[in-house]
Amino acid sequence: MIKRTKVASAINLAIVASITSGAFVTTSVFAAEEKAKVERIEVTGSRIQRQDMETASPVTVIDAAAIKAEGFTSVDQMLQVQTSMAGAAIGSTTNNGADGVAQVDLRGMGSQRTLVLLNGRRMVNSGSGANSSVDLNSIPVAMIARVEILKDGASAVYGSDAIAGVVNIITKKDFEGFQLDFNGSGTDKGDGRNGDVSALYGFNTDGGNYTFGAAYSDRRGVIQSDRSWTPAGESWTIPTGALDYMVKDANGKWVDQENTYDYTQDSYYQTPSERRSLFANMTQELGNDVVLTADAIYTNRRSNQQMAAQPANIGLNVCGDSHTPAGAPCLTLDSEMIAAGIKANDKGLVNYRRRTNDVGPRIYTQDTDTWRLSGGLAGTLDVHTGMNWDVTYTYGKNQAKTAVENSINASDMKSSIYANPDAWFSGSPITQQMINEIGYSEQANGGNEQQTLSAGLNGELFDLKAGAVGFALGAEYRRESGYYNPDPIVVAGESTAAQQDPTNGNYNVISIFQEVSVPFTEKLTGEFALRLDDYSTFGKATTWKIGLTYTATDDLMIRGVAATGFRAPSVSELYGGNSGSFDYLTDPWGKIKDAQILVNRTSDQDLKPEESESYTAGLVYSPSYVDGMSVTLDYWRFKLDNAIARMDTQVGLDACHRFQTKGDKTGEASCEIFKIGANGDLDNLTNALTNVGSQDTSGVDFNLAYSFELIGLDWKVNNDTTYLVNFEQDGETYTGTIDGNFGAYARVRNNFSLSAGQDDWSVMYFNRYIGGMTDLAEGTDADSILYHNISGTYHINDMTTVSLGVKNFTDEKPVTVSNGSDGGTVPEVYDTIGRTIYGGVTVKF
Repeated sequence: MIKRTKVASAINLAIVASITSGAFVTTSVFAAEEKAKVERIEVTGSRIQRQDMETASPVTVIDAAAIKAEGFTSVDQMLQVQTSMAGAAIGSTTNNGADGVAQVDLRGMGSQRTLVLLNGRRMVNSGSGANSSVDLNSIPVAMIARVEILKDGASAVYGSDAIAGVVNIITKKDFEGFQLDFNGSGTDKGDGRNGDVSALYGFNTDGGNYTFGAAYSDRRGVIQSDRSWTPAGESWTIPTGALDYMVKDANGKWVDQENTYDYTQDSYYQTPSERRSLFANMTQELGNDVVLTADAIYTNRRSNQQMAAQPANIGLNVCGDSHTPAGAPCLTLDSEMIAAGIKANDKGLVNYRRRTNDVGPRIYTQDTDTWRLSGGLAGTLDVHTGMNWDVTYTYGKNQAKTAVENSINASDMKSSIYANPDAWFSGSPITQQMINEIGYSEQANGGNEQQTLSAGLNGELFDLKAGAVGFALGAEYRRESGYYNPDPIVVAGESTAAQQDPTNGNYNVISIFQEVSVPFTEKLTGEFALRLDDYSTFGKATTWKIGLTYTATDDLMIRGVAATGFRAPSVSELYGGNSGSFDYLTDPWGKIKDAQILVNRTSDQDLKPEESESYTAGLVYSPSYVDGMSVTLDYWRFKLDNAIARMDTQVGLDACHRFQTKGDKTGEASCEIFKIGANGDLDNLTNALTNVGSQDTSGVDFNLAYSFELIGLDWKVNNDTTYLVNFEQDGETYTGTIDGNFGAYARVRNNFSLSAGQDDWSVMYFNRYIGGMTDLAEGTDADSILYHNISGTYHINDMTTVSLGVKNFTDEKPVTVSNGSDGGTVPEVYDTIGRTIYGGVTVKF
């Protein structure tokens, strides 16, 4: 029999309290309620079914009540406020390049390095096609019972992608009755409205339960220029056009361009999205100790983003130049142009830049469908030995149709300029005929598919003096495929948007895994895992994990984990070809004034898997002299080698510039790696995926949870702190910095909540702190920020519950970042929407 210590009891009570109260609690496991017959459960991070037992791995548990209390309408919003997150995971506030996708970025190591599970099984990657991460939009909040965040490497248990940790989303099961939920929100400025409605129905049968649900949500947009604090965007590509940064004045004379274009009036801070979901769960005993389980989900997402009209950069042949082919269309430079200094470059071209407002803003639309069906059989081999078996099959599919309205055909625009130079250079609007000639609707499609078949055996091998030795072993087959077909005009490189190649590929993997849990003494338990994966693309990978828990006293448990991990290259990384991207960069040669510069991003079929090491060490302390209190403290470190990454383009530009202008030999290689031509020629600027990347990050997580009674009220206090000791990537230090390309790596992040309640009501105050950082681009200080949220819940009767809350109560303005990804800041890090009021009604029959 396993003896429950003060620590074990406190942990389990804290978790149960968090599930009923809605507070955020960091713990080591999720425990089941005690029953007359002891139940064995599977916790995130292990396949061994456990009986009242803590694991060595730190896990944060967030329940449905907490999600509702904080007013979260999507999974990514809830995850990204956790202190263990860093970087800049794309989501509802990413207007440029996200295609409506929402992701999670644990430890800031990249969304592709956090594994997302649904009920302990893999979720299909999803988005616009050939994606390397799960789109969290495909999982409706209405179906979530709780979310478990495993904060150490788990490749030995789950395989590829679990380098930074695991997010396991547990859906609602065993539901009986009918429930309706209505939720809505909006800013105090009258925009950014959100609404969602969901229905849940469940019933029990003899030996089973069937739960069904449906959800609909509608999120409206917020335009950047509608916020008074938004600085005017300064783009050197202007609606009247410019020839080598020269424009015609009112008298028709060529002069230097002085004005810029404010693109914030056409761009979103919060992007519109409409989602429809259906989901179901079932459990049914079939007899002979065999249980059938299944879950299904379908989500349709229709989202859009809007950006300023397409910035067109057209290279025009100059008549009479030696580089201009004979008979090719060309532009004649008249005496006024020559006198103004307009001349061909060393390639015989002169650049004409124009913001195509005449055609209209770029409107990106996505229509995506994601399906997932998972079923399994589980049973007992022998009731007396406690040996259990299971077989599961999971199928996931994602399909997407995307479009970009008001795109520009560069070839047609070039022809139009040659045919009508005076009309294009006059600075006046172009004619409708010219608009029709150059504008088009860009169409693309893509998708992902995943099939997983697994079988396992778990139970107890034998008894030691301190308890039974638990085990789990199994095998798995998984096939992943993906494709993306860009618009033919984009593939041909004839669009003003970046050229992109089609993607199409697949791979499969066969895995064998095993785990053992050994109680060496009543106080010391060891956990050991080993996994072998055999990939069709690169071969074999072996990972292991060792964890120890030591109950030093009834109040104190010490824990630690050492593990190896890996991430296999994704379909897009292997077979993606070239994919252009307009990155936020500074041209050190000063030839390009715009903040965004075209970078060719290439893939590589010879990529090898990433390899990692992770270490966690910590303690769980529950003082016997303070009932209801628990404290966790964990040190963590992740080291990643052979990382599939792109080098820092800005670092490469600066290094090459030093070589070309000052003769610094250390920058010579950068010119070759990034394909930078002589005199800072960036026409072929390229950033290739390679296995030379690295990451090394470490820090400390602290949690305090305390429940108590005072003045007739039930109180709960919770505080989460993450202190980042170090974050290095590819030899560059990003600790305590913020940047428009990489996001935020604050030294300190802190979440604090205080709730009080009595019988039918409760109120909660929550604040979120992001520490001050250094602006990476300029070396200046970016201030710290503290957000305040307030919410309340009231149970009118047994059927009806209402809630009301305010996020960003003091209407804090986002911190300015010099090369911010949008609106002079980083919307993925700071709240760009402002004060938001939200509320909801739940009716259960």
